[in-house]
Amino acid sequence: MAVRRARKGDRRAFEQLYRSHVGQVYGICLRMTGQPAEAEDCAQEAFIQAWSKLAQFRGDAAFGTWLHRIAVNAVLARRRRNRPEDPLDGAAEPAAPADSPADQSDLEAAVAALPEGARHVFVLLAVYGYTHEEAGGMLGIAAGTCKAQLHRARRLLAERLSAGPAHTEERNSD
Repeated sequence: MAVRRARKGDRRAFEQLYRSHVGQVYGICLRMTGQPAEAEDCAQEAFIQAWSKLAQFRGDAAFGTWLHRIAVNAVLARRRRNRPEDPLDGAAEPAAPADSPADQSDLEAAVAALPEGARHVFVLLAVYGYTHEEAGGMLGIAAGTCKAQLHRARRLLAERLSAGPAHTEERNSD
């Protein structure tokens, strides 16, 4: 198993793990940051952290799950370093599901345009399936705040998707 070998210091085994998981790690970083360059930096930081903390991996969860959590923490740490916290960034109703590729790109653009707190909560809950308690723990907010942020994210997404691209640009300053 590559994880076992990597824990013993085998760099080739860790390279295998990197190749297997880099797409997923970059994906969550991109969804949370909304910025490709920042997502690349966060993904790189996540793998650096994973290598340095590999001895702490107990195997209670899948390696990918453990790495996913490290990636979320890398994004949040970068956010804390770059700007002051906005403890309550938001609240909402579910957006309609995207059916076509054009709908999908509209949805991705609308998610990227969400205020940071609402975007983080939405990505963790709606995209990755974390519970309010799990997401709140990762983000350092209460489960109730997490619920409010999800509500806000859904409301903003519904507004932006029903109004079209011009409205998304206008609301980008939320």
